[in-house]
Amino acid sequence: MFDSIRNHKKYLMGFLMILIIPSFVLFGIEGYTRFNERSEPVASVDGHDITKAEWDQAHQVEAQRLRESMPGLDARLLDSDEARYATLDRLVRDRVLAVAAEKDHLYTTDARLAAELQRNQAIATLRKPDGTLDVEAYRELLARQGLSPEMFEARVRADLSRQQVLGGVTASVLVTPAVAAQALEPFFQRREIRVQMLAAKDFAARVQPTEAEIEAFYNSNQALFQAPEQVDVEYLVLDAAALAKEVTLNEADLRAYYDQNAVALSGGEERRASHILLTVPAGASAEQKAAVRQKAQELLDQVRKDPAKFAELAKAHSQDPGSAAQGGDLGFFGRNAMVKPFEDAAFALAKGGISDLVESEFGFHIIELTDIRAPKVRSFAEMRAQLEGDLKKQQAQKQFSEAAETFSNLVYEQADSLQPAAERLKLTVQTAQGVTREPRPDAGVLGNQRLLAALFAPDSLEKKQNTEALETGSGQLTSARVTRHEAAHTKPLAEVREQVRAQLVAQRSAQLAGEAGAQRLEALKAGGDASGLPAAVTVSRDQPQGVSAAVLRAALSAPATTLPAWAGVDLGAQGYAIVKVEKLLPRSEAEAARRTQERQQYAQWWTTAEAQAYYETLKDRFKVRILVPEPKRP
Repeated sequence: MFDSIRNHKKYLMGFLMILIIPSFVLFGIEGYTRFNERSEPVASVDGHDITKAEWDQAHQVEAQRLRESMPGLDARLLDSDEARYATLDRLVRDRVLAVAAEKDHLYTTDARLAAELQRNQAIATLRKPDGTLDVEAYRELLARQGLSPEMFEARVRADLSRQQVLGGVTASVLVTPAVAAQALEPFFQRREIRVQMLAAKDFAARVQPTEAEIEAFYNSNQALFQAPEQVDVEYLVLDAAALAKEVTLNEADLRAYYDQNAVALSGGEERRASHILLTVPAGASAEQKAAVRQKAQELLDQVRKDPAKFAELAKAHSQDPGSAAQGGDLGFFGRNAMVKPFEDAAFALAKGGISDLVESEFGFHIIELTDIRAPKVRSFAEMRAQLEGDLKKQQAQKQFSEAAETFSNLVYEQADSLQPAAERLKLTVQTAQGVTREPRPDAGVLGNQRLLAALFAPDSLEKKQNTEALETGSGQLTSARVTRHEAAHTKPLAEVREQVRAQLVAQRSAQLAGEAGAQRLEALKAGGDASGLPAAVTVSRDQPQGVSAAVLRAALSAPATTLPAWAGVDLGAQGYAIVKVEKLLPRSEAEAARRTQERQQYAQWWTTAEAQAYYETLKDRFKVRILVPEPKRP
């Protein structure tokens, strides 16, 4: 057979070309090379699409960053529609600012880039004692983030260029104390008011609806009596935390783990040091820096001649305000408590040792190691519970990693049932009834929005097949399938009669309260007897004294050129409120520091508003379109 193919390979190649060439003609070579790059657009800026793939990748990066910075963050918050939309909004904003920077020729010079990199704290710790950058350490730092120096510097340059777009607007905002006072003084103004409530519930006894009225209300308000779309489901959870409970440990493994980790788990070594610091002013020239180094070297020579004078020299010459008065003493500290050059030097010294000059972002240090405190290694019995927890967690995570692929494959390949995956992995298929599209906080994995979206997808509802394995928590995969689907429908009157009656009574009671309140208000304005009003309270926006937001807003916005001033507030289902404003009181005397802080906050608000307004004009200029609907706020 192979001989036949070899002998006729020319004919075979010709046949393949006949098949392949038309497809190139129809779809183009670029269609082959870019097939995997295509994705549906979710937004457009200046005629260029932002694709769903870009959005997904950006959200993945953002979610990972948040998980690392806040390990306790609920994973459901990161998977929510609101979180994903916020990522898209930031993606659009970055694209708009990048386009604006390019169109307006806002370029970042090499000098500006170099200055920014010099201010970067992470890079500052990589400098050698002579002030030069440890290039290899710099490359390693960036490689851990998946970047080369060129990529990182290009990113910083682009960020600086984008900052220039809004920088011109924000830098020009000027808020004088007089302008701030004009806005803030009314905001913090206090008013002495009396509030009379006419509660709707007090009028309920006067409402006696007939059966015909109940039926008419039901027919006119059927949207209020809807049973939501719901499904009954089966679901299967692979959970590392549950696996940990099933892990059994033998004594030998536990002892071996103790022997390997006892010192580390007992706590890190601590060191006590004193230092003399000579600071280098920001923006100092090479000559100025050399002069500081020379002075530090002279002090180091004196310390080495007579180490007993270290504290005396620190008090006289150290420029660290926190430790100079104590003879340079910094107390005990562990790893990661000091900047890296200082830490490296301190942990390399023997007790009583004096370091060479150590350069950090703060200046030049001379370090004396005065003590070493090694933690007491706890016994096996003392650490047993901690060791068991750690080892079980590690083994459970290993089991989870091994089982995750099997779980995902089985729920996909045998999509009509969760039982094969349950049997293979010794899991239990669970059930739930009446699951709705809206997540409930007490619903466990069924409160995960991505899982709910998959369950209510058309394929799941029609074919009743397993969803893909979805991450519903840290170390947790879930798959589910619909067993029964019930569309949204109006509940029959017989089922909701009492609910209909209660809503009708509440509505009529609120109407009666509003009518009575409006009549009472008109009488009071006309000079009627106001002696029955409750006692006066002094309210302000920052001290509402328990007054509801609607009443407070009416009390503080009522025209008060003539006192008393009156206002009526329709509180909807709660009833009606009558407000009497009796006095205007100046705001309480605030400390000077507080007023300064308030002015700064006001200036920040104004700056933010100006920047946002300019950004909105840029969106119009570059014809921004967001094709994904913004999630409704709860």
